[in-house]
Amino acid sequence: MRASTPRESTLGELRTSGHQFETVKEEIHRNLLTRLRSGQPRFPGIVGFDDTVLPHLERALLAGHDLVLLGERGQGKTRLIRTIAGLLDEWTPVVEGCEINDHPYAPVCVRCRRLADELGDSLPVAWRHRDERYGEKLATPDTSVGDLIGDVDPVKVAEGRTLGDPETVHYGLVPRTNRGVFAVNELPDLAERIQVSLLNVLEERDVQIRGYALRLPLDVLLVASANPEDYTNRGRIITPLKDRFGAEIRTHYPVELSDELDLVRQEAEIGADVEVPEHLLEVVARFTRLVRESTAVDARSGVSARFALAGTETVAAGAVRRAALAGEDRPVARVCDLPAVVPTLMGKVEFEVSEEGREQEVLEHLLRRAVAETYRRTLGGADLSGLLAKFDGGQTVESGELVPAAELLRRTGPVPGLARIVERLGMSGESPGQAAAALEFALEGLFLTRRLSKDDTGTYSL
Repeated sequence: MRASTPRESTLGELRTSGHQFETVKEEIHRNLLTRLRSGQPRFPGIVGFDDTVLPHLERALLAGHDLVLLGERGQGKTRLIRTIAGLLDEWTPVVEGCEINDHPYAPVCVRCRRLADELGDSLPVAWRHRDERYGEKLATPDTSVGDLIGDVDPVKVAEGRTLGDPETVHYGLVPRTNRGVFAVNELPDLAERIQVSLLNVLEERDVQIRGYALRLPLDVLLVASANPEDYTNRGRIITPLKDRFGAEIRTHYPVELSDELDLVRQEAEIGADVEVPEHLLEVVARFTRLVRESTAVDARSGVSARFALAGTETVAAGAVRRAALAGEDRPVARVCDLPAVVPTLMGKVEFEVSEEGREQEVLEHLLRRAVAETYRRTLGGADLSGLLAKFDGGQTVESGELVPAAELLRRTGPVPGLARIVERLGMSGESPGQAAAALEFALEGLFLTRRLSKDDTGTYSL
């Protein structure tokens, strides 16, 4: 929730209030130190980087360095960059109407310097929230110098100003983020001539537009992201630009399964009207990690964290669809909802050339492994003799993605020990959906450990 906007509206009132001028990097340094000393979260919502990435990032920010985050796709680089703006003061004063957010104490553009000389302490002051002090550009081959830095505005020239007049410039994204944080995503995708335009911004803090240099000491923290493959000596980044960044920080995928699960719980959008039990979240998380580790997958492209999120959302959607078709009140996801994630997620994975034509087979195998590993951890030591006894007389149980929970329970009949299975899976068992989810997971685990068989219709038997 935003605090109310400060009341000072002129330069004189601002001086009287005791406000002190700080650069963006000094501001971030002060606020980061305050949070470090108080134990407050520094980068809310960032999972799995506490002992690896964040200490390096904190040192870079305290040192006042422009920085680049290196990592494969879907490692949370952009998410992390956006949290840096949260270290700015909530409100900062600017000269009212300034295109590049000049501080009233130290205006840098021609217009604001002229107004400061004319109006003195009556110079009008506006306030800018930290949410407005973050700028971002996805680097694409068609990005121009005008997009990032600026260009001559033909309308202003037509009004009678000369080309040498600094006020003919229409500022680009970087100057318009003056006194803030600016991010360039996928930096190596910028054409080399565009990369050159950032050199002066990073070091000399001026800009060059259309053949003349415009002295513009920008106050910006510049942060970039890149894939390591493109940022090496063989990549598409010019060496002088690399040298301008003060810090290079490597990101990574979640190291621990618990981090992967925390990320899924935090980011997956599954809605309040559907339940995805913990054991299925774990299956999706394990599946994601197995895909990343598979020799059939191109490790250089990586497997994004969005893979697990999309998988979880697909499983939840399967439960919602079944509930709508079968008239269930409370959708609960089951094992039968898992196979749909394979065709859904196949496009998110880059396979090795040698695996061409086997992509679906590879993913289906890894999904079965994920289910089996989760079964061993959760129910591996459980007494399932009561469930196995249901099949002694040749009984079969047919399940499937459109079989409602109540019908599955009816087909199976009373199962001794089912309450303990539900409990071991972390569910209360208050609804038929939870009981059916636990039952079907146990059946699938018995099938994968070769204690039951299953045919193509989803019918379990001894």
